[in-house]
Amino acid sequence: MSRQNYIFTSESVSEGHPDKVCDRISDAILDAFLSEEPEARVACETFATTNRVVIGGEVGLSDQARLATYMARIPDIARACIKDIGYEQDEFHHATCEITNLLHQQSAHIAQGVNASGDKDEGAGDQGIMFGYATNETDALMPAPIQFSHAILRRLAEVRKSGQEPLLRPDAKSQISVRYENGKPVGVTSIVLSTQHADESQSSADIRAIVEPYIRETLPDGWITDATEWWVNPTGTFVIGGPDGDAGLTGRKIIVDTYGGAAPHGGGAFSGKDPTKVDRSAAYAARYLAKNVVAAGMAERCTIQLSYAIGVSKPLSIYADTHGTGDVDASAIEAAIPKVMDLTPRGIRTHLQLNKPIYERTAAYGHFGRAPEADGGFSWERTDLVDALKASV
Repeated sequence: MSRQNYIFTSESVSEGHPDKVCDRISDAILDAFLSEEPEARVACETFATTNRVVIGGEVGLSDQARLATYMARIPDIARACIKDIGYEQDEFHHATCEITNLLHQQSAHIAQGVNASGDKDEGAGDQGIMFGYATNETDALMPAPIQFSHAILRRLAEVRKSGQEPLLRPDAKSQISVRYENGKPVGVTSIVLSTQHADESQSSADIRAIVEPYIRETLPDGWITDATEWWVNPTGTFVIGGPDGDAGLTGRKIIVDTYGGAAPHGGGAFSGKDPTKVDRSAAYAARYLAKNVVAAGMAERCTIQLSYAIGVSKPLSIYADTHGTGDVDASAIEAAIPKVMDLTPRGIRTHLQLNKPIYERTAAYGHFGRAPEADGGFSWERTDLVDALKASV
């Protein structure tokens, strides 16, 4: 039996964190290509440092002759992301930073494994293992530590951008340690918050006075007690931030993007990748399936693993684990999954409507635990498989 009483910690990073700046640019470029061509192939990586952004990777279009036209838009897309995040500091400014675009045409050797032709179904864009997870400990069916770490930073971004807290700046990290009793979250033992700020004269106490009310309103009532430890800007001054303070790179925050360490991760990053890349789309499908299993009342917790090989359309394996909380045998869940969802790369994209420009919004504050949106954003958070799963076990 799994432990019932323990403390578990997860962290999040803000949209202004250097790595998240890069994730945002990569996903914004992906959205731009999907807006023009839903079947576009994109694998976009971004690097950011002091007053410089470098974008590389590959793009595949049905008419490669049009690629130059699209390429001309890349610097403006990157600058728009940086501006919206809020960077206007001397050494990283949306208007003055140098943008270098090194995107190029997709490798024909990769394309031949992925594209459908003749009697051959479209294959997976790469080999790999993908995990999805859900737990009933929060309304979003997400682990509490990561869900509330995200929520804190999202709230601070809101008040920064609205002008309500003009002394806050974009770069920030949060971390909370959650105490569990009988397997359920009941309180927070420590809160860590480091945020970039405007003035070197501001102390850690000054920053705590700004952020504490928003943290308290974000966390559930009673979770913060007199015993909760606070560590706000524990190193002191944090004025130099963003890519000027620390270089950023796409895909370096995969645990922040998923379950905060509460569940396994296959190792593949998401941002900048079109949905033929199963390390993105199949991870979304696995979350969708795990969430529907929990929403159906089949288990309190569920992990789903899928595996793929490049150029092969069907998943090589399907694995389910209900961590001793299941009302339905895990093997029955494994048998039901392919009955309720086509897990080929095209089947996933069709079921979840992934060939849409819906990815820039995923780049910060987690890919999971978000509300499904009317235009198809976060479609993998729907719970519309509940009845089909119940009927199939």
